[in-house]
Amino acid sequence: MGSFQDKITAAILTRIRSRRKSASVLAESHPRPGSAIAPAKLREARFSDFIAVAELKQRGGIAPDSLENWERLWRRNPALAPGTVERPIGWVLEADGAVVGYLGNISLRCWYGDQALSAVTAHGFVVDPPYRAVGLSLAAAFFRQKSVDLYVSTSAIEAVGKIALAFKSAPLPQPDYDTVLFWVLQPYPFAQSLVTKLNLSPALSRIGTAVGALAISTDKILRQRWPRSSASSLAVSEISPEQIGDDFQSLWAEKLRERPRLFAERTPATLRWHFEIPGDIGLARVICCRQDGKLVGYAVVRSDTDPENGLRKSLIADLIARQDDPAVLRALWSAAYDYAKQAGSHVLEVQGFPPGVRQIFSDWKPYQRKLPACPYYYKATDPLLQQTLADAAAWYACPFDGDATLIRPSYSAPAGLATAEVTEKTAGELLADRSPAAEQERTGVC
Repeated sequence: MGSFQDKITAAILTRIRSRRKSASVLAESHPRPGSAIAPAKLREARFSDFIAVAELKQRGGIAPDSLENWERLWRRNPALAPGTVERPIGWVLEADGAVVGYLGNISLRCWYGDQALSAVTAHGFVVDPPYRAVGLSLAAAFFRQKSVDLYVSTSAIEAVGKIALAFKSAPLPQPDYDTVLFWVLQPYPFAQSLVTKLNLSPALSRIGTAVGALAISTDKILRQRWPRSSASSLAVSEISPEQIGDDFQSLWAEKLRERPRLFAERTPATLRWHFEIPGDIGLARVICCRQDGKLVGYAVVRSDTDPENGLRKSLIADLIARQDDPAVLRALWSAAYDYAKQAGSHVLEVQGFPPGVRQIFSDWKPYQRKLPACPYYYKATDPLLQQTLADAAAWYACPFDGDATLIRPSYSAPAGLATAEVTEKTAGELLADRSPAAEQERTGVC
């Protein structure tokens, strides 16, 4: 089975990379009509840029965000509580009144031991091809921000990673973050998605899918590629993100006291904000593990359907266990596996987490796939902290960090905003400038 997996994986990666290269060359060879282009100017992004940014993202092959989610990210973010530093929501490049470049800027709060860190994560870096040469000015604006302790980028493609390195960021030192562990829950749809990417004839596709599904099913049984639960005193339950309560605060405070590691903040308010995405097309569920009624661990499982191939994936978006207790981790992982199957997912994935936590997952013989490049870069403004973070043991990095699971495909409006009249009114309210200066102008308060 190992050789079969390797050959399929190699063929798919070669095909995908070839397509990406061709698409990139095509985009570069077809600039906007006319030999001359208008000069682009850099400025801070405004809420009123939403539609222009959405159109830019679509041109760049990035899923556009929802208006309601902009409200969530930059007006309901717990890291932007009253009294904190006001920051731009991002920056745009503007040429002849059109937005031709964008980089979002999301405020976060991180902790290293008892030290609170003000952090920002980049999001949605996209520039029209004719303006790629001046696109670096967006990154320069991001790294020029004041009152920031830590800059992170957690969903960077290879080109963005090179830009991060140019601004003296460093790749995450946590081992194997670029290697995704995964388990096949439904062999036939998974094999079908692999064969589809090879662009075979219909007859060969059917044969390849059948052979692949049989090989995967056989290998799964022979190697026992699934978790085995064991009897214990641990009780596991499932809740929605909105049901996250005060007991999560106690677990979070206890986790910070264990030993110094860099954590993205996980207060109940932050967890709810992170996973309650307006109009979310996917689904996030929280699996809780309790011992004698006390919360000793949790896992958040995100399930999304790939719009290109229809493959439904569940991902361990976050997982915390008291003292990284192996029994708690096994109980959570086993419950996450069962939940993913019940949710109808075809694959369950794990990315990141420290080696000790990751080893628990590896005990159940996952397949592996390597990302084209490291997606996680960081830069601390304090040289001593930067040196400290160069040690892999200083991290607890996972998809909860940065924007990796914070931004997900969503509908343009919640189901409750069905009529055009209500949607138009709501859009106007969300796009309204609510900066202090604008509020003073509207209300007459000085």
